[in-house]
Amino acid sequence: MTFQRARTEEQREIRRRAILDGASAMLDEMPVAAVTLNELSRRVGLAKPNVLRYFESREAVLLDLLDRFLQEWLTQLASELATGVDDTLPPAERAVAVAETLSRSLSGRVVLCELFGAQAGVLEHNVSVEIVARYKRASLARLSTMAALVQKCLPELGDDAAFCCLQTMLTAGALAPYRTPPPSLEAAYHTEPDLARSRLDPRDYLKQALTVTFLGVLARR
Repeated sequence: MTFQRARTEEQREIRRRAILDGASAMLDEMPVAAVTLNELSRRVGLAKPNVLRYFESREAVLLDLLDRFLQEWLTQLASELATGVDDTLPPAERAVAVAETLSRSLSGRVVLCELFGAQAGVLEHNVSVEIVARYKRASLARLSTMAALVQKCLPELGDDAAFCCLQTMLTAGALAPYRTPPPSLEAAYHTEPDLARSRLDPRDYLKQALTVTFLGVLARR
């Protein structure tokens, strides 16, 4: 892809979207840790200094991408909760249905979960105060949106809906690395089958963890 100099705000926004699209395509092929500005620059047809005109660092690109994925997911989640949770059921049964819907939905968003898992340890480093503050404001807004969706299904949660939603995302992010064990671990499982008992099924584990969280909060309230 070959670009000419962006002269208008619309052209600059097109350039930013192209960079984000390039990073998104890379994450379909490789883990977060493998994404580099050099390779991203090559793919979008820009010199690295030109990419840095739009994003101050690799981490800034990935934070913007994480926010994009969160917005897209929350738009889809609204309909998934509407169809996956019967509002005539008792609270405990609705809690189980919400946990199942969230775990199923997030299990289909592998890159989102991986980015969220890298947020605190990687993505929020090597960025300016302005960038990280902007992301945090957006992140709080997404959390409020998610909490409102969950609270619509489980009004009994009250203000604790935000806690449950944050716990959901933190757990999904923490489980992301378990989706693809490294080759050495796969080989160990093959040569010593007893070791495979420690193997996690991320979706099943997430469902169980969320079920315990939602039911526990309901019981406490």
